[in-house]
Amino acid sequence: MCAGLCTVILAGCAGRNNDNGANNNGNASGSDSTDPTQLPNAQTLNWASGTTDAITVDFPDDNIFNNTHSCAVALTRQTTAGPCYYASTEQEDMAHGKQGLPMQLCLQVIDEACNLVSGITVEVWHCDNRGIYSANTADSTDAESFNTGFCSGGDAAALSKHWFRAERVTDNAGRVNFKSCLPGWYPSRPIHIHFRVRNNGVDSSVSQFGFSDEFCKDIYTTHPHYIDRGEQDASLEGGDFIFGNNFQDLLMNIRQNDDGSLLAYKRIQISA
Repeated sequence: MCAGLCTVILAGCAGRNNDNGANNNGNASGSDSTDPTQLPNAQTLNWASGTTDAITVDFPDDNIFNNTHSCAVALTRQTTAGPCYYASTEQEDMAHGKQGLPMQLCLQVIDEACNLVSGITVEVWHCDNRGIYSANTADSTDAESFNTGFCSGGDAAALSKHWFRAERVTDNAGRVNFKSCLPGWYPSRPIHIHFRVRNNGVDSSVSQFGFSDEFCKDIYTTHPHYIDRGEQDASLEGGDFIFGNNFQDLLMNIRQNDDGSLLAYKRIQISA
């Protein structure tokens, strides 16, 4: 039941022009395949490592959202905010010096007719490479549902930090950009990024995006900031209890940037 506000998640709307008519600036290497959620020959890619300072390319132009699927509308369910949410602050770089696979996270909000929606607040949050969420709720205006023990496990650094939590307001292209690092995993869940979309303070969408099992296996078995934990103990293909069997529409589109960082991008389609 949508209570009047349903979410449609699409990989893109091919053929739609952007407001600025921009062309691709070439920062993405073009290593995305026919399926934009996969990377070909992933284990041969030389991934960046460290903080977001390793990201030296600009954010890509808006037409990254136009190069995948048609604008066929297929309503999909929302998921859940989970127990690790508390209100964030406005910022672009959400890593706070944490290390991992540096990642550009780009999201665009559109309506049922694929019109770009500006002035919408998009909030994202996720765990670090160890599977731990930051837990300093001292300045949060909405932390009632946050489960400190489950989300941080008593980690001293987590209790004093605000890593991997941020919000931004969509621009005239319906877009927000963040600098982050690829999340790690924690028991019983494949890696995921939470997002929340608000229109004038009212939720339009609360859900999660994931990454393909193949990509996750490659990173967790080869990347220096993830290899110590090894493969995640849950998978999308195995039937995650949040994503369920209809997880394809909630997979991030991914590319490797020329500097070795990860570009993760997705459209969020809302109906009012």
